[in-house]
Amino acid sequence: MVEIYLFVNPLGGVCLEIEKEIIQLSVNDKKKIQLRFIPLLNMKTINEFLSRQHIPINDIKRRNRIFEDLYSAALDYKAAQLQGRKKGRQLLIGLQKAVAEDGLAYSPELSEELLLAAGGDIDMYRKDRQSDFVKESFQTDQKVAREMGIKQHPTAVVYNYTCENDFGILVENFENMDEIKQLCRVHPHNEPLLSQDDATFEFKRRSNYHFPNGHLHLLQAEIGRASCRERV
Repeated sequence: MVEIYLFVNPLGGVCLEIEKEIIQLSVNDKKKIQLRFIPLLNMKTINEFLSRQHIPINDIKRRNRIFEDLYSAALDYKAAQLQGRKKGRQLLIGLQKAVAEDGLAYSPELSEELLLAAGGDIDMYRKDRQSDFVKESFQTDQKVAREMGIKQHPTAVVYNYTCENDFGILVENFENMDEIKQLCRVHPHNEPLLSQDDATFEFKRRSNYHFPNGHLHLLQAEIGRASCRERV
């Protein structure tokens, strides 16, 4: 089995494309792949979003509005997840598509329309959306991200149990699926792609595995796997 934790911008177009490809990978791959999409919001992600939108980072009014929209969208997603991961994922992807691709403005009403389109219970959603539990769940996500050293999106953490690895591999700052697909493969000798004894976390240069050194890292299982499971 493979577990993939993907930290995303709840309104981002780049994350949307990666999510679609990861979902397709999980459908096509013969191994069981479990997906977790986790909203990430911090100063760095705000700055990156402003840059992608060509908005000056010193435009305080627009900066605050974008922060409020991203935070609200993340809570919308967390509330929808309480009706099942599928409905939560449909709302998340619907929001990203509407805002990033169709050019619509984010609004709570848009999220409600998307939830209804996904077959969700609107009364339950509205109640959950205002609950402390949803806000605490989002804060737990951010705490997990900090513990795992995740600062930007899209960032993925991959646990490939078929390789008998007792650690995950963190992949950051990627915009295609090549690395994720290779990390989901089973090595013919059942060997890990990275060695825990290598202090620099450099790759073993095998012919089939050539990744840039800069953005893949070992992640100890007790930090990543246990923490992530507490809130999914």
